[in-house]
Amino acid sequence: MPNELTLSIIKPDAVSKKLIGTIIKRFEEEKIKIAAMRMKRLTKPEAEGFYAEHKGKPFFDSLVSFMTSGPVVLMVLQGDNVILKNRDIMGATNPANADEGTLRKLFAESIEKNAVHGSDSPKSAEREVSYFFKKEELVNL
Repeated sequence: MPNELTLSIIKPDAVSKKLIGTIIKRFEEEKIKIAAMRMKRLTKPEAEGFYAEHKGKPFFDSLVSFMTSGPVVLMVLQGDNVILKNRDIMGATNPANADEGTLRKLFAESIEKNAVHGSDSPKSAEREVSYFFKKEELVNL
């Protein structure tokens, strides 16, 4: 889809490994624009709300704990077919199944500590972007 928006999160494990610049550079090399960006430490209620679809699953508490364990970088990525393009750049959720050269193959430790998050559909992207950013915060590049 032309000129889509999607949410990308550089997770606490990648932030602590000082990979922010490396990951952003990868997006820029792929001609993906960054329409908004901020670093913050998620609160427990923010993480629980963001991952609400997983509430009740065995990994929910661990995921919330991990996502609040350190700062994250929240970004709105913009470009043609950016949702799919970002998912290709990230690689499979399980780094063991990720293709060579993808962010998760290169930097992830586990399924949970997998360096990055990206919206998986236009509907998710719309919800996730608006969860962290107001429309007026987005820069149309």
